[in-house]
Amino acid sequence: MPTKSAKSKGSGKAKKSKKSKKSKKSKTPKQEVDILSPAAMLNAYYISHNAVDCLEFRGFSWPGAPKKKGKKGKKK
Repeated sequence: MPTKSAKSKGSGKAKKSKKSKKSKKSKTPKQEVDILSPAAMLNAYYISHNAVDCLEFRGFSWPGAPKKKGKKGKKK
């Protein structure tokens, strides 16, 4: 009499579960920020090294600007 094998009788492919689609909630509109407010200017003073840096941090870079490379973390 043949012995039962450990293999299951299903097809070799695993079934993929379908994810249910949830309705997207409406996001609250972002408030417009004044980049020339005193708090923003104080922040720009401390993080920027010059006027070009200040404009780049605020999103006003010129078209031919070289891309900045990200900082690399230390590998252990």
